[in-house]
Amino acid sequence: QVTLPEKNVIYMTDKGFKPNLLVIKQGETVTWYNNDTIPHIPSSNNHPTHTVYPGSSIEKCGTSEESSIFDACRGVAPGQTYSFTFDKRGTWRYHDHLSAGHISSIAVQ
Repeated sequence: QVTLPEKNVIYMTDKGFKPNLLVIKQGETVTWYNNDTIPHIPSSNNHPTHTVYPGSSIEKCGTSEESSIFDACRGVAPGQTYSFTFDKRGTWRYHDHLSAGHISSIAVQ
């Protein structure tokens, strides 16, 4: 059983991300929870390179830099979570790498 934080939780579902837009403060952590029956991979836009969030790139998955990029890098299984701390201000669009049509945004103030 996963214990979710009290705020900044995004649910991954068969219809996409809920909420569609999350507004947070710089330095806050967002947690994605897989509330579906299949894996999901929340990743910075654009598909498939994942380079929009500064410093992120799918090429860094599996390297020592993986923990610093906005990319889950692997399927988040049903009932599991992925978390990322946003240090850069801006509105960051992201997608599910396994269902690229599922797009959402994080606004970091």
